[in-house]
Amino acid sequence: MDFKRGMQDSISIALGYFSVAIAFGLIAVDSGCSPVQAMMISMVCVTSAGQFAGVTVMATLGSYVEMALTQFLINARYALMAISLSQKVEPKFTTVPRLFLGSMITDEIFAVAIGQKEIKIKYFMGLACLPHIGWSAGTIVGGIAGALLPEILTTSLSVALYGMFIAIVVPQVKTSKKTGIIVAITMGISSLIYFLPQLNFISSGFAIIISAVIASVIGAVLFPIDDDNEEGEAE
Repeated sequence: MDFKRGMQDSISIALGYFSVAIAFGLIAVDSGCSPVQAMMISMVCVTSAGQFAGVTVMATLGSYVEMALTQFLINARYALMAISLSQKVEPKFTTVPRLFLGSMITDEIFAVAIGQKEIKIKYFMGLACLPHIGWSAGTIVGGIAGALLPEILTTSLSVALYGMFIAIVVPQVKTSKKTGIIVAITMGISSLIYFLPQLNFISSGFAIIISAVIASVIGAVLFPIDDDNEEGEAE
């Protein structure tokens, strides 16, 4: 019963993942992966932003250090989510189920799971099952389409990736001036690295890392979190 309820709660997540994963499959194949390789990445990683960044690093022949740092920065938040969820799991949640929980957490799965009074093993397995299938299936569909469709069409379809990130960032920028300032700082640093001849030696992988770290530090200094403020308050 718990497994079935978890699957029911994750149907909308799975449908959303399927559509976004098609874009990842297109990008992955365009970056040199085969459809099967793209699907294997999705089956093992289950991290949309991390996978998009990962194939970008691979496509630009980035180093292992670039890949490791990029993935660490992008996915570090999942460790905090796992710690938070671990406080609500049932007593039967032993080491193996906890490892499964940690490897399957995404933003959306976390948002649903954290609303439970107690997270049962079967419920979480059901909650994670359909999104994982949707993400993997969407990737293979996008990968096959990328391998079969003309290049001009796959290039046009891959713009969905940028649409996804715009859809994530713009609402936050509209409701928070602080977020808008940090985004502008990130864009400015990235542009300087790209256009200044003196910085041409910095690869695209490290450019992402440098921009994210510097902007995060500036944001932490300029806009420290005030515990007295109400959570979710629009700036």
